[in-house]
Amino acid sequence: MNAAFDITRLPRPFDSELGAETRALVPSASVEVAELLAGTGGSSPYLKGLITREAAWLPEALADPEAALEAVFADCRAMAPDQLKPGLRQAKRRVALLTALCDLGGVWPLERVTGALTDFGALCADVAIKSEIAALIRRKKLPGMTEADVETAGGLTILAMGKMGAHELNYSSDIDMICLFDETRFDPDDFYEARQGMVRATRNMCALLSDKTGDGYVFRTDLRLRPDPSVTPVAMAMEAAERYYESLGRTWERAAYIKARACAGDIAAGERFLAALRPFIWRRHLDFAAIQDAHDMRLRIRENKGTGGVITVPGHDMKLGRGGIREIEFFTQTRQLIAGGRDESLRLRGTVEGLAALAARDWIPADVAATLTDHYRFHREVEHRIQMVHDAQTHRMPQSEDGIARVACLMGRDPAELQSEIRDRLTEVHTLTEGFFAPDAKPAAAPALPEGLDEAVIARWPTYPALRSARGAQIFDRLKPDLLARLARTAKPAEALLALDGFLAGLPAGVQLFSLFEANPQLLDLLVDIVGTSGELAAFLSRNAGVFDAVIGGSFFDPWPGGAKLQQDLEALLAAEGDYETQLDTTRRWCKEWHFRIGVHHLRGLIDAEAAGVQYAELAEAVIAALVPCVEAQFAEKHGAAPGRGAAVVAMGSLGAGRINAQSDLDVIVIYDPQSDEGSGGKRPLATRPYFARLTQALITALTAPMAQGRLYEVDMRLRPSGNQGPVATSLASFTNYQQNEAWVWEHLALTRARSIAGPADLIADIEDLRSAVLSRPRERLQILTEVANMRARIAAAKAPAGVWDAKTGPGRMMDIELVAQAGALLSGSGARDVATGLDGAVACGWLDAAEGTRLAQAYRLFWSVQTAARLLSAKALDTAAIGEGGAQFLCRSTGFETLQGLERDLEDSYAACRAMIDGALDREGANGADE
Repeated sequence: MNAAFDITRLPRPFDSELGAETRALVPSASVEVAELLAGTGGSSPYLKGLITREAAWLPEALADPEAALEAVFADCRAMAPDQLKPGLRQAKRRVALLTALCDLGGVWPLERVTGALTDFGALCADVAIKSEIAALIRRKKLPGMTEADVETAGGLTILAMGKMGAHELNYSSDIDMICLFDETRFDPDDFYEARQGMVRATRNMCALLSDKTGDGYVFRTDLRLRPDPSVTPVAMAMEAAERYYESLGRTWERAAYIKARACAGDIAAGERFLAALRPFIWRRHLDFAAIQDAHDMRLRIRENKGTGGVITVPGHDMKLGRGGIREIEFFTQTRQLIAGGRDESLRLRGTVEGLAALAARDWIPADVAATLTDHYRFHREVEHRIQMVHDAQTHRMPQSEDGIARVACLMGRDPAELQSEIRDRLTEVHTLTEGFFAPDAKPAAAPALPEGLDEAVIARWPTYPALRSARGAQIFDRLKPDLLARLARTAKPAEALLALDGFLAGLPAGVQLFSLFEANPQLLDLLVDIVGTSGELAAFLSRNAGVFDAVIGGSFFDPWPGGAKLQQDLEALLAAEGDYETQLDTTRRWCKEWHFRIGVHHLRGLIDAEAAGVQYAELAEAVIAALVPCVEAQFAEKHGAAPGRGAAVVAMGSLGAGRINAQSDLDVIVIYDPQSDEGSGGKRPLATRPYFARLTQALITALTAPMAQGRLYEVDMRLRPSGNQGPVATSLASFTNYQQNEAWVWEHLALTRARSIAGPADLIADIEDLRSAVLSRPRERLQILTEVANMRARIAAAKAPAGVWDAKTGPGRMMDIELVAQAGALLSGSGARDVATGLDGAVACGWLDAAEGTRLAQAYRLFWSVQTAARLLSAKALDTAAIGEGGAQFLCRSTGFETLQGLERDLEDSYAACRAMIDGALDREGANGADE
């Protein structure tokens, strides 16, 4: 035997007389086998029987266990159909014996032990089902199938579930399987005959594996995890199974599918089915409601199995009892269900791997993961030793001293010490997991209503949609005392209550959100802060409560990652989605979370208005840049690849300047270059112009269409050549000619803020070269300034400011200063897009003096702060009487003023001063009224 397998490391018999007795059973066997019989066999009648039957094979197998295991597997694959029944049973004896001895002797760790048993289970299922399918094909019982279809079992796949799916089989496990077949492999008229054949093959496979003969059995099989097993056949069509899970699937079935794995038959079909089932298993939002479902399931198991009593080691169920294996598995799987929809790194089948991943992503403390992992390994070792004694499908510790002594012997432990350690470990597991599933209950009696809160408002809450379901109301009732206490601590409790009331009234459903709050009470402070400050953000939350998920992710308050990283992350998400509509919904969900993050950071003073504007703009750019290739790929499926170099998206207005607010539309134009191509290829080719016009419309639809996750942005394309009268997409040649020969001065002013944000790099470079050439052209100063004066007059005639808090529209306000900055950029030949640099250009060319440039820049920063804060508070014109104390404080904090009155006075003074300054600058040049 090799040095790795040391007989002396195996457990000694707990009864020396019994050990001596076993030596006589095989007097002709080798010394090593006799030692095994005297040692391990003396404690385990089951292993003693296996050693006796495989005495001749065993010494060579132990010389190289891995090679011996592979040889057994190879023999199974080569067995003739009529030899499978006895052959697989002999193979099971050898695999079980070899694995047990390598386990007891410390040659293999737990994962190798369970992996060997699991791989053998999958192999047996595979050879058995393919043998049955081959027999049906030979008898013409599977319509349309030939010998070539045997390798894929005619489209039948076996999904390994439970421990088999996770490579965690124990010595006496059932193998839990779901058998499905790909109905698309058969003609629709042959479906029922094909299903009948698949059912027969599945039943025969199970009998081949589980029937007890003189040689024993291979594995007990369990098919009850399939959809609605009391009324469905043992082999189901995949399409029917998928419909069931989409409409009727329950939380426990989602948890079961965490471990699901295609293990036999048509592996590829099984993997496709699991991929299609991914949205059922892994929810898009953080699913804290799963905690209650899992807790209820645990309680039902305890009640049905009688495992809910106190922890006493004799007779304790190491799997289902308190502190047992199932507690650790439920703890792990429930956390995976909660967060796995958002974090693919948590989608692991194994319990130990799952705990490690949860700790790595900060879903559980690292020390908790390490402790539970250690207990899980120990529990599994005890479970294995229990089953080694008699090959019994049991997880209960023996009741008798003799039985416990056998288990202790197989673990090389003193029985009393072992019992003490098991009790301690079970207790610690129960303590760690029970607190997660069943936190301390809230007081049964409702506390007195905090002072300052209107009971009439609270009394109407049960009528709201989110609280009409019994479960939603139950969870909310547990939350309400804490929530009301937090409201009472705000500066204006009555005001905050009304804001919360509006939020609750707008919620379409509550179970998931309330479960999230219950599991993460710190979110209530954020909710109260938001509803008490920003009505607009609160209304957004009531429609998009799932964005709270992002707060729990751990990186919500990290520094801003930048536009390039955002684009990279979104592109990776979209690449993982094969369906176009799913890509659009994924983009919407992702964008909303980041949009919400910017708003919260601004609201809480983590960033100022300048930073918020840049972040909103970078987010919009990332969305467009990542989404354009998806739109192009979808469009190309019908109409072929884009002619020439394709198209570029050019941001205009505030987006082009790299700064927008929470409510901004996106001003964009599309420029394409077909080069010499006259049209596209594809199934339905299009000429160049309609191709890019329809592609642009597809992009606008992708950005603006309301879908399950809402809409992304409103888009404005009026800044394209010829405005609404021109084509929605313009060729580079036409755009070049238009800008050089036909464009109005106002269009060159708009060009100062143009910036390409998506498209081929060489096309983007050519557009920028054109922009630079147009802007650097010498200008007639009076002509430019006269046009600026005329535009100011037209804007003033078209739209009056909506009061003092409208910092955007009106003389001396944002649009007015932006127009001056664009004129400064054009007059100075500058390529800069931002307002501050444009004003510097106006000073550099001598139109403004330095003091005027500085004053306008300072005023613009104030106006931007007011506008950005106002758009976060309300989508409509700001009414300071309606924004409440929280909104007023935010507005002051955002602008650096102590009171609203002081801010209002400063705004009025600044509007007047800026208007006079701009009027004076135009008058000095003779531009005001020059064209009259």
